[in-house]
Amino acid sequence: MATKCRIPVIDLHDFPNQLSKLIATCEEWGCFRLINHHEVLPLTLMSEMKSVVRSLFDLPVEIKRRNLDVIAGSGYVAPTAKNPLYEALGLYDMAYHTDVETFCSQLDASPHQREIMTKYAGAVHELFMRIGEKLADGLGTKSEDIGFENWPCQFRINKYHFTPGSVGSPGVQIHTDSGFLTILQDDEGVGGLEVMDKSGHFIPVDPWPGTLIVNLGDMATVWSNGRFCNVKHRVQCKEATIRVSIASFLLGPRKTIEPPPELVDANHPRIYVPTTYEEYRKLRLSTNLQAGEALALLKTPSFESR
Repeated sequence: MATKCRIPVIDLHDFPNQLSKLIATCEEWGCFRLINHHEVLPLTLMSEMKSVVRSLFDLPVEIKRRNLDVIAGSGYVAPTAKNPLYEALGLYDMAYHTDVETFCSQLDASPHQREIMTKYAGAVHELFMRIGEKLADGLGTKSEDIGFENWPCQFRINKYHFTPGSVGSPGVQIHTDSGFLTILQDDEGVGGLEVMDKSGHFIPVDPWPGTLIVNLGDMATVWSNGRFCNVKHRVQCKEATIRVSIASFLLGPRKTIEPPPELVDANHPRIYVPTTYEEYRKLRLSTNLQAGEALALLKTPSFESR
């Protein structure tokens, strides 16, 4: 049962005043709504990108199937028996220009569509860097020592084919994101996204045009030595219509991820063994633990006994 509470709002223009609120929000909620980000990602670009996304989903299925995986689930995802209402397209690393170009070529994108895709990828990557820097600062670490700029940024566009018969059913099952940070440009008119609060209640995230939703994933919990919450969320069918969203994921380092030294001491011992994003992702897939439960398998021996 969902409650009427709302997720916190973070104003990108109001730093450093918002820094303590940002950290508290990441610890308590693991998600927030981002406003006043238009200097980096303008409203016009958000609108143009949504138009490109809708046109790509209108392509014949034989063209969409050219969008091949680089890692499992990074390319075209057709509706399945488990998620019959859901369809997706994507690419592995939107921070890598060649990946963006390959994605556009696979889908026969026009020069205009390529231009919008490239601009959008650059803007979202810049937002990731700004948010990552603030998270590091808020925890007393140095972002330049972490190397966020070298972490791959997966890109995925989502379409939900909601019908009258599907109202009240899930569009996507309960899960956490496996990566570090997610930036979501949600549908500006169709709701359905819900996040779980610490008490286990689902909170509806209603449409708010011109804003973004930021989620923290499992890698953020590992990196923060357990301080940051990896938010559970789902999509529910609220009405019989098409719902479209644009998700970007800052995954994690290509090498080992572990807490910065400043976050580990005698009072805050290491909770998780060092891992890589790819190793952890394979663990989630092999165990089919998609809602953060796989993190328990990474706990150090001292924490396993707790």
